[in-house]
Amino acid sequence: MRSTWLVCLILGVSVPVLAHAKDAAPYQQGKLLQMNSVHCGTAQKSDTSALGEIIGTDDRSTKTQDVLCQEYVLETDSVVYHIRPRDDKHPMILPIGSMAQFRIEKDKMILHAEGMDKERQYIVVSVMPRSGADNASSGENLASKP
Repeated sequence: MRSTWLVCLILGVSVPVLAHAKDAAPYQQGKLLQMNSVHCGTAQKSDTSALGEIIGTDDRSTKTQDVLCQEYVLETDSVVYHIRPRDDKHPMILPIGSMAQFRIEKDKMILHAEGMDKERQYIVVSVMPRSGADNASSGENLASKP
């Protein structure tokens, strides 16, 4: 009797919790249009050493170099995304002109393009509405009104 009551209690509590479990975001589809190399910081390398600091023989020369990051343009039916790889050390070059499936999770985009072995994470830099035939035709209608 007690075990039956306990099973009913567990099922009564777990079924509503499972029903409210959050599903993964649905995938959207877009086309990778282009890749640009954009300035994303500077790297600094110093030629000083600890021994040279103590003795005073180092000339304190520093070398700075601009760091370039890959930025991709991903176009969907209604939006154009500019994205950058989240992993700066080992970015994978995406196949331009191919279709990609993606979903947005919190502050990152999870993307899988044709020819890729697995999904990769990207940072969304900017989002713009897609300009196309819909905007042009509405602009013509506004221009023709007196």
